Amino acid sequence: MLGGTAGFGDPQRNPLIVSSKKAIDALSEGVELRSLSDAPVLVATIVNVNQLSRSAPLGRTLSEIYASQLANLGFNVKELKLRGDVFIQEGTGELLLSREIRDIAQTHQAAAVLVGTYAQAKQNVYISIKLVRVADSRIVSSYDYALPYEADIQRLVAGN
Repeated sequence: MLGGTAGFGDPQRNPLIVSSKKAIDALSEGVELRSLSDAPVLVATIVNVNQLSRSAPLGRTLSEIYASQLANLGFNVKELKLRGDVFIQEGTGELLLSREIRDIAQTHQAAAVLVGTYAQAKQNVYISIKLVRVADSRIVSSYDYALPYEADIQRLVAGN
């Protein structure tokens, strides 16, 4: 028990964190680090499939967890928020729309970009993530999963 709370207060038991880390583990399975030549991997903000130009706290939170787990697995993840040459628009995070991915990735000499979308349904939020090779836009690996649409997830989707 952490901080006097039971259950999901422990990050290692929180469904959002656990399932997101497992998603990255599955996504990276079979992806050889050598194939990326230690070139950086960028993590784009995960966006709502119905509003690709906007992000909610859910998408930004997922991106943070994904970046952390990729780094923990040994990928060379570049933190874009520390760079002055990437404009971060308030309310959207570091969105990497398809028309911008190639330019930003080339600027950072990235080998791959993790992109993804989420879709809210009645009982679940469905998430699809892809590791895309910059050189030819080939999807190197992908993974799909669902999160129960419970109170914490509802707040992250709504932006509260």
